[in-house]
Amino acid sequence: MTTSTLLRNGLVIDTDPVPTVLGRADVLVRDGLIAAVGPGLDAPPDADVIDATGRLVLPGFVDTHRHAWQAGVRAILPDATLPDYLRRILGELAPRYRPDDVFAGTLAGALECLDSGITTLVDWSNIQLGPGHTEASVAALRDSGIRAVFGYCYGGDGDLDALAAETARVRRAHFDGSGGSGGTVSMAMAALGPEIAGAERALREWRLARDLDLPITVHMGGFGPESAARGLAFLDAHGLWDRPASHVHANHYTGDEFKRIAAHGGTVAATPAVEAVLDIGPPPTGRARDAGVPTGLGADVVSCGPGDMFSIMRAAYVLERGRPGGAGLGLTAADVLRMATIEGAEAIGLAGVTGSLTPGKQADVLVLRTDTLGLAAAHDPIAAVVLSADVRNVDTVLVGGRVVKRGGTLPGQDVPALLTALAESAGRLTSV
Repeated sequence: MTTSTLLRNGLVIDTDPVPTVLGRADVLVRDGLIAAVGPGLDAPPDADVIDATGRLVLPGFVDTHRHAWQAGVRAILPDATLPDYLRRILGELAPRYRPDDVFAGTLAGALECLDSGITTLVDWSNIQLGPGHTEASVAALRDSGIRAVFGYCYGGDGDLDALAAETARVRRAHFDGSGGSGGTVSMAMAALGPEIAGAERALREWRLARDLDLPITVHMGGFGPESAARGLAFLDAHGLWDRPASHVHANHYTGDEFKRIAAHGGTVAATPAVEAVLDIGPPPTGRARDAGVPTGLGADVVSCGPGDMFSIMRAAYVLERGRPGGAGLGLTAADVLRMATIEGAEAIGLAGVTGSLTPGKQADVLVLRTDTLGLAAAHDPIAAVVLSADVRNVDTVLVGGRVVKRGGTLPGQDVPALLTALAESAGRLTSV
């Protein structure tokens, strides 16, 4: 049975090849895909017509790096540095997580994304302490309705054979399609990598990703210039560039190192707000993009940073343009919106799926209200999205043509019950 949705008479912004205001137009969705974009489109007889008059219509945001399980420890570490984070969150709190804590945190984190207009999420799930934690993570992502890449990071003991066996089991049990696909949720190898885990585990992770046909997302380039150089030398020494990765943070690569990453098809996932808070390093956004590296944005952790893309876009914009000597003044608001949409999709290998309103792509769409004081009389719609909008403006969200937020609410989700479960989980986790 054909299902259709027509978003009628919105002010449409598309992002490919660059963010552009198309003007007043309609967006037709058929069977989960963008069917057409243009003025005066005919509504199919079965169409659900959504009046977008006075609204901005644009592609949903893409979060290229987030640890969704941490929704229950929001704002627990203000004013922290990276060593503080590693000690408190990963050293003390993470070992206390049970599967039901993982489920509540991951579901809340994913719904927070949808509520704020993020339709695609890379969930870098380093809370995989056992099979029950994995089942909870995957179930939460699927229950949320978000488009997600489940970044599996084995959290058992140091047995590399066990790492390989369990990663393969997860791939086989939950993601039975080519490339680890499984509906709107797919799988990636969330690799600790050479800078965190050392060469032996990193080499096993890369080879396992190759064997299982999984993309790689890895924390590299964020631990100082010498460590960043050693990490790339590791890729050189072992011939691993044939499996390019999304380099999370990447703050300490030089211009030439970014060019090497670009030449081998690598990408960057920048988390500017948390990188600044934790003093990880200078923003990589402008330098990576200048070298030709597709660069996306992410929230990283809500334990010490914001969880909505509006805050993240503003952090990226301000930090880059505030670089010493005017080095970042070439970055525009349109560049930032591109990073939050189509370039983010490029950075995680989903540019053919999402990130723009191109007909044939999945209908991941965001509708923003403009009848608020914060967006009233905005002269540049693209700049308004990046610099002025916030979660209150997110009226309607579609993922694969399915309405997951409408009129400011999340249909089909028992949010009060989830908030109760999350509060109970947070209380137990932090009571010790």
